[in-house]
Amino acid sequence: MTVADATPDYEVGTHDDRAFLGHPKGLGYLGFTEGCERFSYYSMQTLLVLYMVNYLLVPGRMENVVGLSWLNAHVYPGLSGQPLASAIFGTYTALVYLTPIVGGIIADKWFGRNATLIAGGVLMAIGHFLMAIEPAFLLALLALLLGVGAFKGNIATQVGALYGPNDLRRAMAFQIFYIFINVSVIVGPLISGTLGQRVGWHWGFGCAGVVMVLGLIIYLSGRKYLPVENRPARGERREPREPLSRGDWLCVLYLVILIPVLAISLLTNQEIFNAYLVWGDQHFNLSLLGWTFPSTWLITLDAAVSFSMLLAVAAFWKWWGTHRREPDEISKMIIGSVFTVAGGLCLFMAALTQPAGGKISMFWPLMFELFNSIGFAHVLPISLALFSKISPKQITSTVIGLYYLSFFIANAVVGYVGGLYSSLPTTTFWLIHVASAVFGLVAFIVFKIVLGHRMTSTAQDQAKALG
Repeated sequence: MTVADATPDYEVGTHDDRAFLGHPKGLGYLGFTEGCERFSYYSMQTLLVLYMVNYLLVPGRMENVVGLSWLNAHVYPGLSGQPLASAIFGTYTALVYLTPIVGGIIADKWFGRNATLIAGGVLMAIGHFLMAIEPAFLLALLALLLGVGAFKGNIATQVGALYGPNDLRRAMAFQIFYIFINVSVIVGPLISGTLGQRVGWHWGFGCAGVVMVLGLIIYLSGRKYLPVENRPARGERREPREPLSRGDWLCVLYLVILIPVLAISLLTNQEIFNAYLVWGDQHFNLSLLGWTFPSTWLITLDAAVSFSMLLAVAAFWKWWGTHRREPDEISKMIIGSVFTVAGGLCLFMAALTQPAGGKISMFWPLMFELFNSIGFAHVLPISLALFSKISPKQITSTVIGLYYLSFFIANAVVGYVGGLYSSLPTTTFWLIHVASAVFGLVAFIVFKIVLGHRMTSTAQDQAKALG
């Protein structure tokens, strides 16, 4: 049914709303909007390190980038080439996940989710188009940082707001939401990546901008089916919000403690766009039937396997739930960490078995993608659903913004660790990532033992338990 066909008394967030794959119709609009935004973001992110290493950060070009000489002298002194590109990439991708906190606060306190999200989408489109202007490279990154901050947490918050507190479809909704993301990561490198590497870097970035504009159009066309915000009319005083209870604060505390654990467990997954891509570009056997495919397609491979595993894991737990009790969120994250450890060990084996002067067979990278993607399906969408579930309703956007602190920390670490790729033995480099996954596994087990049901009950349940 199109927007024009919908009845005017359509009610958002009712349990009977199953118009989109058994879920509220708004999930479809939010999914397609997020898909376009992630297409644009991952297209740019896929090209970024390769663009800097192979084109922008070379003598004769880097001098023309406004502000880069100051940045190189004061923020990244002594770095050049791949370490400099890795550091800039790490800083950018870290800040991308810090700004959603500000975006959540702005939405919660002043402008609301819708207006903040729309402003973010516009800024992101501007940033992608600015990437086509070499001297404006750092300005483009700044526009993208601000845009993602205003956009990212607020769209995830709207997904959670489609469901009541006891609606069991919520976790599955976030898995469907991540499926949209992974489809976009599959398609983005195929289109924008190929345009960037084979036609011209700026063609790839421009394509990302066009798709971001398309996402904004989809979002605006489906606003009728999205959660309504209780914003006061102009001149009307906002009613004071209900203060946070002790149970609310306990929920926030549990989630804040979980953030650095998530960050460390994410290190291997976040390295895929950084040193892993450079390593694959230089050392993987990328030939297929006599044709060498672009290294950006490694991101498409990663996304395709991740998409398949999201579907497989969601189907498996749906089947499991019909026969026996389904594990809680923390238990699933423990299972995912086991697979993440196995994936990191595959990268270690790839480096260990590389023939002298030869290329690495795609066997071990493929095994890494398989195990890491199963881990991804158990950690990322499940942890986001957990944050949405137990965060206090008064500050949900802010708490979802805090969730992205884990990505901020992870990518900041990736920026540093990725720079070690050029100086450490490759086997040692990947063992560092295995150790981070082991840390996450142990920490999640401790959370399960110590906090138990408290990490899977809502703030309202916490308040009742405290009397």
